[in-house]
Amino acid sequence: MPDMYATQAVTQLVPLAKELDENKVTPGVLGFIVFAVMACAVWLLMKSMNRHMGKVDFPENPAGETETKPTASSVGERQAT
Repeated sequence: MPDMYATQAVTQLVPLAKELDENKVTPGVLGFIVFAVMACAVWLLMKSMNRHMGKVDFPENPAGETETKPTASSVGERQAT
């Protein structure tokens, strides 16, 4: 008896399938689900990155000042005296 219901369903869907363009490929529901999962993953990664970047603390130099590093000759002069 269950085969009869499956056969009826297939015979009703065949005319609908003929109306579709056989050369057209669409992603369907599975493609949408994969895209939605990837979008959520990117959103969560960006949220986490923003949180981690907020924790970073480093000293900033003002725009006009440059940091001077001691040279080897000046270090040697200090040790000699």
